[in-house]
Amino acid sequence: MSGPPPSTVRTEDDAEIVAQSLEQPELFALLYDRYAPDIHRYAARRLGDTAADDITADTFLVAFRIRSRYDRMRPNARPWLYGIAGNLIGKQRRAEVRALRALARTGHDPVAASWGESWVEDTDSRIAAQGPLAGALAGLSAPDRHVLLLVAWAELTYQEVAEALDIPVGTVRSRLNRARRKVRTALGADPAFVTDAAEVA
Repeated sequence: MSGPPPSTVRTEDDAEIVAQSLEQPELFALLYDRYAPDIHRYAARRLGDTAADDITADTFLVAFRIRSRYDRMRPNARPWLYGIAGNLIGKQRRAEVRALRALARTGHDPVAASWGESWVEDTDSRIAAQGPLAGALAGLSAPDRHVLLLVAWAELTYQEVAEALDIPVGTVRSRLNRARRKVRTALGADPAFVTDAAEVA
């Protein structure tokens, strides 16, 4: 027996979409349409545009396969999807660290070069141009770097990062504070990077 027609699914509630997609798999495309652009942008900032295509596709493939385990008490699937994407990015952390170290050493960022003109003209060009930042990011542990970039680049709140990584909020705060200290030291306390909108979360 099939579930309710798509028109009756509460599309503002991601948990409802996931639940109904168990009976109507095509409904999961609503989450793809809603969050794939954000996941792609985040992955592109970390690994480059080409890798981001694969990360985005794999994120939603994994999410679809494990959707029966989704916590339906969470109406917003965004942190869950970022957690999956983060795990996939983590498998390529050596490539990410190599690119960051190359930027720190040479000033050339092959990741930013793959973003396209609109990205290069964005504020990320300021970030990519700073070798000290790249060196600081490369020097962070993978868990600390991941928390910092989820806050700074994906703009997740502390609670959302905790949900994404399945860790306590206190751990998010301690990792973020440690990462910020290292970045502040490398950048001379550049407030444009170390301030985040989740401070009040």
